[in-house]
Amino acid sequence: MSMTSDAVTPPVAPADRPRRWPLLIGSVVAGLLLAVLWSYELVDHVIGDTVANTLLDRDAKATAIGGTAAGLLFAFVSGLAGTFTACNIAMVASVGPMSQVEDGRRARWGRLLRPVGWLTLGMVAVSAAYGFIGVLLGDRLPQLSTGVVAGLPVRLIQSMVVFGVIGLAFILLGLAAGRYIPDPFARRPVARVVLLGALVGGFLIGRPYPLFNKLFHWTVETGNPWYGAGAFVLQSLGNVAIVTVLFASLVIVTRGGFLRWLTSRPSRTAAISSALLIALGVFTVVYWDVRLPAMFDHGWFPRMPYNR
Repeated sequence: MSMTSDAVTPPVAPADRPRRWPLLIGSVVAGLLLAVLWSYELVDHVIGDTVANTLLDRDAKATAIGGTAAGLLFAFVSGLAGTFTACNIAMVASVGPMSQVEDGRRARWGRLLRPVGWLTLGMVAVSAAYGFIGVLLGDRLPQLSTGVVAGLPVRLIQSMVVFGVIGLAFILLGLAAGRYIPDPFARRPVARVVLLGALVGGFLIGRPYPLFNKLFHWTVETGNPWYGAGAFVLQSLGNVAIVTVLFASLVIVTRGGFLRWLTSRPSRTAAISSALLIALGVFTVVYWDVRLPAMFDHGWFPRMPYNR
């Protein structure tokens, strides 16, 4: 199937574009505020650990993974638990672009499954490849290193590089969606969603989340790259499960009205897609490349009382 077929969203005419500069400034400010206010203790430990411990009915961090089936279950549950961590929250930005993969002639389930399917395709391709390669490389990957360079853990240096690149990619996609720069996906909304899925899958390449680190070590210990691929795919599916359910609920409950409302005006779709991508892209870059180094005395970043 061509990615330029009936899923095309008409180009936004100049008179129908969102208010460009207020939208851009507001999105950047929102991303900066989120980076300042974000509490990793709350989302990683209070929310993430509680969800994982409850679903697994044990201490997810302290209990060893016992076998293949247990490992694959742990992969999905730990992905679900890490939905709103700082290394995953940017996937919320995919909601706007997914709404552009719309075909009014399709039934309700077609409207739902098509955008989710394209997002999953991009995500699974990257996560499966990284899981396979990760098992082959093992401890040679910085992500599994216990070393420290200039006071920074090596695994976090990989996180800074990976999330810095992904954050910049989100910002560029947001600028393109808002027509601040030429948009290579103006007539290729499916390609945009597949790329976003690939970026979401790429979160695993930088993720320092303790439960994911435990999963990664387990897959390496198995010595089977196919287990690694399967486990990483399940981790990614867990990461997007809640957002997918929310998106599906909006489509089903409104009988497609949510998508019709969002796509009825190209300027509305462009504004929402652009704002989400830019805000969460700015958050990703600032959090991982400014705030994180400041935690290790490399630079300065404002802290909230609950983050000290």
